[in-house]
Amino acid sequence: MEASQEQDQTGQTQEVADQAREKVGEAAEQAKETAQNVASQAQDRVRQQVDQRSTEVGERVGGTASDIRSVGEELEKQGKDGPAKLAQQAAERVDRAGSYLRESDADRILSDVEDFGRRRPWAVLAGAAIAGLAAARFLKASSRERYSSRQGNGAATRSRQSQLTSPATPAAETADTSAHSEGVPTPAGVR
Repeated sequence: MEASQEQDQTGQTQEVADQAREKVGEAAEQAKETAQNVASQAQDRVRQQVDQRSTEVGERVGGTASDIRSVGEELEKQGKDGPAKLAQQAAERVDRAGSYLRESDADRILSDVEDFGRRRPWAVLAGAAIAGLAAARFLKASSRERYSSRQGNGAATRSRQSQLTSPATPAAETADTSAHSEGVPTPAGVR
């Protein structure tokens, strides 16, 4: 009889363990699906942002190309054919870049950036280094401004506080006080 009870308990334990494994597996599968959905949504948002931003930048660049073209036309009117030709060539290149940005979707832009990085890794590293230096210079300059404005505000606050808390002292009293203190300034009336 005891053997059959032990087998029943072992069977029940095995059944509970199997059910627990199933539930853990289902929970893991749900977590995996949720993570995939979140990642997919994030990728979609990034793609939308890249599409929107690249289109905006492309439009601005197109406007710049138009401005460069106008400069070239003015140079031509002035008889400066060499600079005018350079301006027209620059306008064409800028216009091509603008149309590329306007017409390309996020996948194409990201693919082209990846390809460029594979073909010219040193150019990417140099660009990253230049961007890092520019960011460091910007942060250093902005922190210096914040520090000086804090110091300026602190000095002005201390100056106002000292004016409010210390009474105005006549010159004779200040001279008398400084004679007794051997060059160490003291508040008026303290000896």
